[in-house]
Amino acid sequence: MTRFVGIDPSTKTGVVILDHDGNILDTMEITAKGQDPARMADIIETTIEQLEPGDVVAIEGFGFASQSGFLLGGIGWGIRVGMYLQDNQYIEVAPTQVKKFASGKGNTKKDELAVHIYKHWGFESKSDNVRDAFVLAQIARSIRTGVFTTKYQQEVIQAILAPPKSKKSKKAV
Repeated sequence: MTRFVGIDPSTKTGVVILDHDGNILDTMEITAKGQDPARMADIIETTIEQLEPGDVVAIEGFGFASQSGFLLGGIGWGIRVGMYLQDNQYIEVAPTQVKKFASGKGNTKKDELAVHIYKHWGFESKSDNVRDAFVLAQIARSIRTGVFTTKYQQEVIQAILAPPKSKKSKKAV
């Protein structure tokens, strides 16, 4: 059975697992106590332990404006390396694409996003990390099954599958 997994890597990593029909199999927010790097390793290991061979995984891309970028980058890369070592493929989804898939706008605020997620799918969670992971799992499901309900969701899927080529600036030499 194909499972669709959304991962929002953070010090409170959100993980949501859906079945083929979009039913929730599991939701969790993974945290750890202690000092880094042991705490980071626990979060990474626990996240990787949730995965099964054949899972379709969507992971949120790095937020470059984050104040704790090095820590979150370590956790994010740790999870990606763990997936690589287990031969789990993953789909990288930009934070703005997560927001746009749920709301139609890539700059929607977290509290507003919760309302859109509830309206679209009837899903709610106190954790914004779990909510983001839920949307990521829905994105993974849409990519694999072609299921989406709005034009903006289709635009997000298209941008993930065929990213627009960036224009290189020509500098005078």
